[in-house]
Amino acid sequence: MTSVESGRTKIIESVRAVPAVSGFFFDDQRAIKAGAEQDGFAYRGDPVTPGFDRVRQAGEAVSVLLELSDGTVARGDCAAVQYSGAGGRDSLFRAEEFAPVVEGTVADALVGRSAERFRDNTDVLEGLTTDGERLHTALRYGVSQALLDAAASARRGTKTDVLADAYGTVPATDPVPVFGQSGDDRRGNAEKMLLKGVPVLPHGLFNSVEKVGSDGGRLVAYLDWLSKRAVELGPEGYTPRFHVDVYGVLGEVFGPPYDRAEFTDYFADLREAAAPFPLQVEGPMDEGGREEQIYAMVELRDGLADAGVGVDIVADEWCNTFADVRAFVDTGAADLVQIKTPDLGGIGRSAEAVLYCDGTDTRAYLGGTCNETVTSARACAHVALATDAAQTLAKPGMGFDEGYMVMENEMRRAISRLESRTTVRENERRRQEQR
Repeated sequence: MTSVESGRTKIIESVRAVPAVSGFFFDDQRAIKAGAEQDGFAYRGDPVTPGFDRVRQAGEAVSVLLELSDGTVARGDCAAVQYSGAGGRDSLFRAEEFAPVVEGTVADALVGRSAERFRDNTDVLEGLTTDGERLHTALRYGVSQALLDAAASARRGTKTDVLADAYGTVPATDPVPVFGQSGDDRRGNAEKMLLKGVPVLPHGLFNSVEKVGSDGGRLVAYLDWLSKRAVELGPEGYTPRFHVDVYGVLGEVFGPPYDRAEFTDYFADLREAAAPFPLQVEGPMDEGGREEQIYAMVELRDGLADAGVGVDIVADEWCNTFADVRAFVDTGAADLVQIKTPDLGGIGRSAEAVLYCDGTDTRAYLGGTCNETVTSARACAHVALATDAAQTLAKPGMGFDEGYMVMENEMRRAISRLESRTTVRENERRRQEQR
């Protein structure tokens, strides 16, 4: 690849920020867990987490536009997770508050720099501060996507190429398994996933005791239904992996210690209900801090291993930053860690987090949030390919079909370009040999 366009290196000439809408909503997770009552699509009650005006409010984003010296415009979207401000994350992201930072602090640092130099540019971005504080994770996330887009344009390659070169990887040759999320339409959207043969499903959004059941029984019944429908609706030879997110609610239903027979017996019931398909459970408890969460998850994994219960545990709560990912991996606290892309800041940090799992017993789930945008999702598809993650989230939105289409198609297009370039090189080599 080359960074030369008409004999000149592409330079970042301007940085603009455009307030935008995101793919879903901001939800006050603490208020919901405390019993905020659902009122149609909204919630009744007062917010608890600082920055929220309502328990559920419209999601926001900021589109970042980098104009290059050849007139090309590279794009990235600053977005934050649905449950902003919870589990040790940065504060609620407001477009009106943060757009001026992009056109001020960020622009001052990036204008005049070579667009090709992705890692150098993102290193500069990661070091920026305002009022003595690092830039909000959403800002670093969106600006780094634009820098990745700019580098791909400058090199006349794909974003997968840029990331593979930056981190010394060999990209996946098939699409990374996509994980569909159903939202509250647990049955209708799950059936859509089964008909399309989605490899990992359905997320389920079991974020309250009411949804899980006061004794956990509703989750067991749901998995039993899902396993039967998978056989009935899935394509021939379909072997999906079931993945449900319980947002710490099982910890509320059963309570510690988590290696006791009552808890492991319940996980055995979950496994039996999901059979014959493998099962992974995300965020079984939320202990209010990283060290406490790690201890509880290690305790649960040890209990499941001793009882011979084959259910994988996925880290989410309190696993937000790159340092958090390392801590969960190093202690063996999870079978998978969710790398929640907006929470890690720069998109390159997500790539590094996936690669940190290589050679360990922990698999990397490149996740994110329904509250992202198409632009940020497409960038993440290239991270998944470049690092060959174990699975990646269908996003944005909660309608399933749209997010699945965005991620699957972006990976297929990138792979086609990579294969085409390989074929061209191979044909050229053969022509040279025949001369």
